[in-house]
Amino acid sequence: MAENLTRQILGEHLAEGELSPGEAISLHVDQTLLQDATGTMALMQFEQLDVPRVKVERALQYIDHNVIQLDFKNPDDHRMLQALCRKYGIHYSRPGNGICHYVHIERFARPGAILVGADSHTTTSGALGMIAIGAGGLDVAVAMAGYAYEISCPEVVEVRLESTLERPWVQAKDVILELLRRLSVKGGKNKVFEFTGPGTVDLSVPERATIANMIAELGATGALFPPDDNTREWLRRQAREDDFAQIGPEEGCEYDDRVEIDLAQLGPLVAKPHSPDNVVPVEEAAGTPIEQVCIGSSVNSAYLDLALPGAILAAGAGREVHERVTATATPGSRQILVAIAESGVYRQLVEGGVRMLEPVCGPCVGMGQAPPSDANSLRTFNRNFPGRSGTPEDEVYLCSPAVAAVSMLHGEIRDPREHGEPPELLEMPELKPYTDDRHIFPPAPEDEAASIEIPRGPNIKTPPEHTPLEDELSAKIATVQPDNISTGDLAPDGVIVMSYRSNIPAIAEFTFQHRDPEFRKRMQEWGSGFIVGGENYGQGSSREHAALAPLQLGVRAVFAKSFARIHRRNLVAQGILALTFKDESDYERAKVGDTWTLPHVKQELQDGAEEITVRIEDSGDEFSVTHDLAPKEREILVSGGLLHYLSEHTAA
Repeated sequence: MAENLTRQILGEHLAEGELSPGEAISLHVDQTLLQDATGTMALMQFEQLDVPRVKVERALQYIDHNVIQLDFKNPDDHRMLQALCRKYGIHYSRPGNGICHYVHIERFARPGAILVGADSHTTTSGALGMIAIGAGGLDVAVAMAGYAYEISCPEVVEVRLESTLERPWVQAKDVILELLRRLSVKGGKNKVFEFTGPGTVDLSVPERATIANMIAELGATGALFPPDDNTREWLRRQAREDDFAQIGPEEGCEYDDRVEIDLAQLGPLVAKPHSPDNVVPVEEAAGTPIEQVCIGSSVNSAYLDLALPGAILAAGAGREVHERVTATATPGSRQILVAIAESGVYRQLVEGGVRMLEPVCGPCVGMGQAPPSDANSLRTFNRNFPGRSGTPEDEVYLCSPAVAAVSMLHGEIRDPREHGEPPELLEMPELKPYTDDRHIFPPAPEDEAASIEIPRGPNIKTPPEHTPLEDELSAKIATVQPDNISTGDLAPDGVIVMSYRSNIPAIAEFTFQHRDPEFRKRMQEWGSGFIVGGENYGQGSSREHAALAPLQLGVRAVFAKSFARIHRRNLVAQGILALTFKDESDYERAKVGDTWTLPHVKQELQDGAEEITVRIEDSGDEFSVTHDLAPKEREILVSGGLLHYLSEHTAA
C-alpha cells in the first residue's frame, strides 16, 4: 500500500509497536535538542542514567533562553552545561549564537531523520522534511542514553495548499494562523500535519519553518514538509547539500484526515489576546492602539522577515516607528545578524527607530521588553498566553511581519494591504554558515571525558526523588483550574523565575502564582495534594518543570477533562498520575479542601483496568476516572517515575 512520508519515516525508525493511530510505539532517534531552560534538568537526569556518552547521531545543547545575567544563576548554569556537553558527547551552542530552532534548521536538521527536543517548538525542523517532536527533558535524556523514544502513534493529516500567497502582504504566518482559526489550540493533538500541493512547493524553507514552528500551538506532534528543490537550495546555502534526501509521499497514498487552504483567498490575520487560536482577519483588529511591536525571535526571524520591515521604514520621508511605539527586532541566528548587517537591512531598521536585539529568545519568553501596563503589544511571536510577556495583565496580539511593519508606523494595528505599493527589499547576501559553526563547540574526545569535572554553583540542585506508588492515594484538592491552563501558568516565564530552572525547590514556589496564589501555601500546610483541571490541561511549552515543581510540592495526581500531549507525558515520566474524567460533569464535584481517595489505584493500574475508582471522603460518594496510559506507562507510574522504572529494568 502506498504510504505518506510521515509513515515512511516512522516505519524506518520503528523500534516497537504498530503504526496504527493511538497505539503506543517506540522510535529510534537520530538527533536530540536541548536548550538552557530545559537542559539543566535534562542533563542532570541524564547523569542519573549512568551512561558515559550519548548514543544518538548528534546531540545539541543551545544557550538561548536564560541569557540575562542578573546574577550568578544563569552563568553558573551555562558553565555547568558546557562542561556536561564536553564530557558526554554533546555539541554546545554558546549564548548569542542563535535561537535553537533557527540554528538547527541551518546547521543540523536533515530530511528523513527523527529529532526529539526538549522544547515544544522543536517542530520547526519539520520544514526540512524531518520528523521533529517536542518532548519533556527526561524523555530527551532517555533518548540520548540510547533508549527508544515512546509516543502514541500519530494520525497523519494532509494539508493541501492550493495557489500561492499574495506576497508580501500575505505571509506564511497567515497560513498557520488560519489553521489555528479552523482547528483551535487542541485541534492537532496526536497528529502530524503533512503539507502538499502547489502552494507548499512555492514556500521557502524559512516560510515553512514559520508554519512548522507554530504547529505546536495546535497541540500537534509535528509538521512535515517533503523535501524538494527549495530544500536542496537551502542546504546548498548552508554548505551541506549532502544532507539532502529525495524522499516524499508515494503516489496514491492515504491520510487520516485532510485540510485544504487556497492561499490566494487568504488575507492577513491577527491572533487576539490571550490565545494563538483567537484569530480574526486583520480588518477586525484594525485601529487597535499599540505601544509595542516585537519582530523575530523564535519564529519570523529569517532574513526576509526582517528585510520587509526594514524596506518599509526606508521607503521614504516620515517612515519611522510611531513616537508612542517601542519596536524591537531579533534575528534568529548570528548568521542572519551578519546577513542583515552586510545587506543594509540592519541600518534600515536602526534608522527607522527599531531597537536591535541579539539572537536569543528574549521577549518571546519574557526575557526583557515586557510591555507597559494597560497597553497592547503586537508581536510576530508564536504565543500570547496571559503573562508570558513578563507583564501579568498583558494584551498581546500575534501577527505577520507585514502587519507588524505597517502597524508600527501608525501606532495602531493596520491592514498592510492598504499601505500601497510593496517596497523594494535589499537582496540577501550569500550566507556565511561558519559564523554559526565558530560558536558551536564540539565535545571533548572520549579519552579526555572521564577527567572533566562538572562545576555546580549554589543555585543548582539535583532533581527531586521518585518514590514508588502506594497501594492507595489520598489527598486534598489543592486547586481547581479552568480550561487551557498552560505550562507557563505552572512554571512561569520571565527573568526571575526562569533563573531557577536548575533549582526545583525554588521554582516550585512560583507554581500557579498568578492563577491561584494560595496554592503553594496549601501544599506546604498539607504536604500533599491533587490538582483538578479542565480541557487541554498543560498546553504550550514542553517544560517539564510544570511537572517537577508540583512533584516537589507533593502533587501525586492531576485530574482533568483532557491533557495536552507533552505535559501528560511529563507527568507520567515524573510519576504523577494523569487521570481523565470519564464523565466531564464530575469536574464539578471538585472543591478545594475536599479529600479524594484512590483506594485501589496501584492494583487497578497493575491489572490494566481502564477505570480508576475515586472516593470523595467528605460525602462517601464514588465515581470513576479513566486514562489513556499505555501498558509501559502504567508500569512507570507504579515504579514512581521513568528513572526508577529504568533502574529496575534491563538497560538499553
